[in-house]
Amino acid sequence: MASSSIIILGIRAAQLLFAFIVMGLTAYVAHWYNVDTLTTSPSQVNWLLVVSVITIVSVLYLELTPRFAPKLSHPLVAMSLEVLNALFYFAGFIALSVFMSRLLFCRGSVCGAARAAIAFGAFEFLLWTGSAILMGKEVAKAGLPSFKRPTFGRKGSNKGPLNEPPMKETSAA
Repeated sequence: MASSSIIILGIRAAQLLFAFIVMGLTAYVAHWYNVDTLTTSPSQVNWLLVVSVITIVSVLYLELTPRFAPKLSHPLVAMSLEVLNALFYFAGFIALSVFMSRLLFCRGSVCGAARAAIAFGAFEFLLWTGSAILMGKEVAKAGLPSFKRPTFGRKGSNKGPLNEPPMKETSAA
């Protein structure tokens, strides 16, 4: 148990570090497009920039909520964040790499920053996929908390919210 939490903590640290790296690289490329060219920054660059912000928020939720607000933490929300981040980075680094492959020329620091953003986006995809697999194992092992249906009448009652009996099917003639 302790070794898996150390592994997860290491993965979270790498996810957070790479998110800041991707944010810096894509912000540099977006700034270059917005200031030095006549066109706005490509949506592929903007997507990776937004995904890095989502990652920072996700890592904060995944690490701080179970410790400081356990009632707000739920395994399905955590698993969803893991999978969504993996999918977002997959879409982001693939889209940016396709965009870069269609450029007529690519040189200089901006091109290098965009290529580095692709590489770190791919690493982020692998990290989120790995942590999603580990989270899936934990959720499958522990199971989900059971949810009880609310009883609207007295305890154990099968009456509806207005103390009326539940609806019954009519016989079809």
